[in-house]
Amino acid sequence: MSAIDIVKAFYDADLANDTSVVSEFFHKDCELHWTSSQGFMLLNYNEIEVFFEGTRKSYDSLRFEFTHLIEAGNTVTTRHTLFANTIENPDVEVVLAHFSAIWEVKDGKLYRCFEISNQADENDSASLKSYSERKI
Repeated sequence: MSAIDIVKAFYDADLANDTSVVSEFFHKDCELHWTSSQGFMLLNYNEIEVFFEGTRKSYDSLRFEFTHLIEAGNTVTTRHTLFANTIENPDVEVVLAHFSAIWEVKDGKLYRCFEISNQADENDSASLKSYSERKI
């Protein structure tokens, strides 16, 4: 599989329910460099497993909408919005955050990611319009 196919398959996986997501998609030596509204985090394989355990406890489903998905060799850049249905309210989908990520693929797995996210504001029409424009 190409790098872009691996990244697409990861985002298409059932991240809210599938316990094998980390072992299937992440390299054992992976690093996730994530800057969010909470600050900077550097997560390794085990910490990513713990993160997804928490995700499975909080969300019924997750869905991603992409505006950009660009491949250059073993690197894939994404710009996307994350939508979710919580365990408490599974019938209502909410927009959680906007992301930009640069993924490096190694040995057919997600190896390194530099990611920036910010909370989505459903009341900011300019922001929502920006993330609804597709440039794929």
